[in-house]
Amino acid sequence: MSSIRTVRTGNVFEETLSHLLRAISLGQYMVGEKLPAERELAESLGVSRATLRDVLHELQETGVLDIKRGRYGGAFVIGLPADHELHRPIDESELNDALQFRAVLDAAAARLAAEAPLTGEQRRHLREACDACDTAEPGQYRQLDSRFHLAIAELTGIPSLHKATAEVRDRVNAMLDRIPMITTNLAHSNEQHHTILDAVMGGDPMAAETAALEHAHGTAALLVGYLKGS
Repeated sequence: MSSIRTVRTGNVFEETLSHLLRAISLGQYMVGEKLPAERELAESLGVSRATLRDVLHELQETGVLDIKRGRYGGAFVIGLPADHELHRPIDESELNDALQFRAVLDAAAARLAAEAPLTGEQRRHLREACDACDTAEPGQYRQLDSRFHLAIAELTGIPSLHKATAEVRDRVNAMLDRIPMITTNLAHSNEQHHTILDAVMGGDPMAAETAALEHAHGTAALLVGYLKGS
């Protein structure tokens, strides 16, 4: 299990998914092979079996694994992460640049927004943008997710920051469109949205920055797992 690292961040689901996709991409588990037993795999990753089951379920839904029950059952690799790419192979420098720049911008925007004196109307708008993600249909999620983060950037009162945030989100969304929609990740993202919201509303810059960074790292883990594979 040398290719799989223990999960250490707050984005447990995303990091676990990324590690397994990486192991499959690198040939640690070939198509047709069976993954280790659930208990062994969970222990090697340092995650709960419940988290691992969620990850295995999503990989089954997206055509990477086939999970069979019974005495001779288990999780079998039936596809590669690269099978889900819709366009040209991802440029690694482009991927890293977009993800790192997104993390820098989102963290700065959340911190500055938490420092800003917010009006009642600004608070209402931000909360509505956050709540809209909770009930979004899959086809609308990317747009509403972007609207929430752009609302935070707007609160900074820095037009250039808002513009840069819009541009980098367009780049990241284009990459997200190349991987399956992961429902568990969406639920986790919404939880993180509310953590960011509470920190901004509560005027806690450090908590807002930390929450925004953790949120960005979760997205990065998914994209790296599906698109980079190394």
